[in-house]
Amino acid sequence: MGLPRGGRLRRPRLRRIVPLVVLAVIAYPFVLAIVAWTSLDRVDALGSSDRAGTPGRTFLVVGSDSRDELSAEERRNLGTGRVRGRRTDTIMLLHVPGGGRPTVLVSIPRDSYVPIPGHGSNKINAAYAFGGPRLLVRTVEQATGLRIDNYVETGLGGFAAVVDAVGGVEVCVSRALRDTKAHINVKAGCQEFDGRTALGYARARYSDPRGDLGRVERQRKVLSAIVSRTLSPSVLAVPWRSIPAAHAGGNALTVDEGTSPVALGQFVLGMRAAAGGGGLSITVPVGNPNYQTSAGSSVLWDQAGARRLFSALRANDTEKIRPLAEEQKDLFSRS
Repeated sequence: MGLPRGGRLRRPRLRRIVPLVVLAVIAYPFVLAIVAWTSLDRVDALGSSDRAGTPGRTFLVVGSDSRDELSAEERRNLGTGRVRGRRTDTIMLLHVPGGGRPTVLVSIPRDSYVPIPGHGSNKINAAYAFGGPRLLVRTVEQATGLRIDNYVETGLGGFAAVVDAVGGVEVCVSRALRDTKAHINVKAGCQEFDGRTALGYARARYSDPRGDLGRVERQRKVLSAIVSRTLSPSVLAVPWRSIPAAHAGGNALTVDEGTSPVALGQFVLGMRAAAGGGGLSITVPVGNPNYQTSAGSSVLWDQAGARRLFSALRANDTEKIRPLAEEQKDLFSRS
């Protein structure tokens, strides 16, 4: 019995198509990486440091509240106002230890009262205003004893653009929050946030009874939601979502000049681990959240707790941080 008409043509055609499909599947992640990599901005954030290296890799993750690159319409839509200058809304450390040990994401309250090289003691976010990324890196290194290996910064507009590019993120709100300055009014419960709402929820401060400490917890929650959504199959497997997301992600980030593709990959995977069950999230232990200084109400660290935290990070022994993180998690859930 003979082959159906055209049967001899379909099989060779299939043999040609299958390798092309396999090649496309293999190349696709590299295409996304190239799109993101070529969109990045770079800054000389690290300079030269005489601080000894520490094991693992430590990223300083910064959210800038600069409005300089936002148009009048973007400022209006995002509810950012017209505040001039550059400050930091978010300061975090991502420590990737390797060797199967848990990745740790550490939130540093922006009102933390610490010594700033050449400027006396002040709120830690003043370091960025005084001397940009370089002085902030030096200040964090001095306060923690850690060597910062890489610097990653995002701005207000970039943050919102990434959320919109991935189709929004789901955030579970523990308590209703209305903040006229951040232009948000959200109810308690799990819900989808667009870029504007996610940004406002992460930045809201004055309507949260926990102040800066409540904000850093919300910032970690939103950041985790963004990472989980961006790396989900519903985004990665859909080209019309993943390619714009990679482009938006690259445009949103500014990295130090020494950041390599390998380091950027470690950052992405580290954030995924910290956002999931394989990592730990913690805020620098606080002794006094309303410490009165010449700079105004500030956050004073619990020196013993902070020493334990940063000592474990310097030793790359992140498993020692787990009890402290669990204790803090229980405390936040009750507050």
